[in-house]
Amino acid sequence: MSTVQRNMSLTGEPPKTINTQQKIATLIGMAGMIILLLAVFNLNFPNKSFWLATSLTSIFLGILLFTRAAYQNKLEGIKNDGVWFKSISSRGYLGWITGIVLTGFYILLYFFPQYLGLQQGSDNKGLIALFDPLSKLLNGNPASQWFVYGTLYTIAILAFGIKFIWKYRHNRYEKIRTISVMFFQTAFAFLIPEFMARLNSDTFSLPYYDLKNIWPLNYYNFEQYRIDSFISAGDIGLGLLIFGLISIFVITPILTYKFGKRWYCSWVCGCGGLAETAGDSFRQLSDKSMNAWKIERWVVHSVLVFVIVMTTAVVHSYLGEDTSKYWLTKDTFLVGVGAFLTLLFAGIWFFKRDQLKKDARYGAIGYLIVLLILIGMHFTSGKTLFLFEAETLRKSYGFLIGAVFSGVIGTGFYPIFGSRVWCRFGCPMAAILGLQQRLFSKFRITTNGGQCISCGNCSTYCEMGIDVRAYAQKGENIVRASCVGCGICSAVCPRGVLKLENGALENRIKGNEILLGNDINLMNYVNNR
Repeated sequence: MSTVQRNMSLTGEPPKTINTQQKIATLIGMAGMIILLLAVFNLNFPNKSFWLATSLTSIFLGILLFTRAAYQNKLEGIKNDGVWFKSISSRGYLGWITGIVLTGFYILLYFFPQYLGLQQGSDNKGLIALFDPLSKLLNGNPASQWFVYGTLYTIAILAFGIKFIWKYRHNRYEKIRTISVMFFQTAFAFLIPEFMARLNSDTFSLPYYDLKNIWPLNYYNFEQYRIDSFISAGDIGLGLLIFGLISIFVITPILTYKFGKRWYCSWVCGCGGLAETAGDSFRQLSDKSMNAWKIERWVVHSVLVFVIVMTTAVVHSYLGEDTSKYWLTKDTFLVGVGAFLTLLFAGIWFFKRDQLKKDARYGAIGYLIVLLILIGMHFTSGKTLFLFEAETLRKSYGFLIGAVFSGVIGTGFYPIFGSRVWCRFGCPMAAILGLQQRLFSKFRITTNGGQCISCGNCSTYCEMGIDVRAYAQKGENIVRASCVGCGICSAVCPRGVLKLENGALENRIKGNEILLGNDINLMNYVNNR
């Protein structure tokens, strides 16, 4: 008697339970997590170095063994891994539990570090005390909550980065890109700043500096205490300050013009690195609706305006007024900011107006007028710049954007809203790079609409909420400000429809010219290009 296949689902059967190797790997990883949890509850470990090493090694090894068991018997290439059948990756029970735990950890980290063991003026306790040996080894000082976070952050990117490489081992671009974010996080964001701290002494002091963070991500970089620290550190400090300015006005525009925002968002940035590695299982949860896109554009550019206002107010607050003593006075600075923003807007309006959507035009005009009016009011009335004290603006931005949005919501909500909530809706750096990419960059994703079979893989796995399939079906190039160039849409396409390009515009094949049914000799068309 023949067996009847009753399941007619095109996506196949739900994934089976984890195998024995994955269960063993889970136990190993959980053992490491239990050590950290016991430390949170102030269990006094007699040999902190040993137990910390055991914990971190167990977590790292558990992830690697789980990954090996998951992918070693699977062929390279594109496959449906049942993400919508798994509780943790489809907003199920495990997904919500994971989101709550992550959110709770971030709340403690940002607002209540004392519950993690941070002690002011005395020896640390609990979880933070467990990391003291590693912190003293790297920077010579007891651990802080940020050192604990940086260590766990780096471990996550390294371990899940290997998982990501194994999963997408058929795609060279994904492997190189992931190695890049692993390197920049480990070296530039974690080790180098810690080694720099070890150089500090009574006569020489450098502020903590993540060399890959560029304003406005490091929105605090131009506060008075940091400027004073840079200047007091001599040539090294001045070099770091100049590097920060060059990064904003020279390095960023050039690299974005040549490669799009992917050079930073997908190859360098730590936030993007965590989203791509540890957050890979949640990328399909991003909202693809038109309403989400509209909200995204308004919110992320509002955050950008907020950080511009805040930074202007902070710098203005510590500049002098005597023109005989200072070449850069308060008034000169404000006039310069107003002139720069006006010229920038005028240039975009004159050369790129047709590429702006209607709401972008209205929003840009509105924001510019409001800023210029506030600056004008300050000159005419002499009242507080931007109607608030600089310190109030700085604290508000630090709390609302720096802590709540980028930390608690941006990472804690991975299992609920997807892995790029912060990058998509809140990151001012992404907004700046997105504007440059949309209007001036060579980068775009080209599509061959005639080959598209409308499987939807590209849209499903786009973490930035872009309906890639809609572009592919019409043969339109994808030139979206929000696209981070992660390349996953191309990696999961079974037909090779999507291609990431940086080449000259005039040599590109236009997808809508070769749509299926068009009267064109494709080979002649390609050869002529």
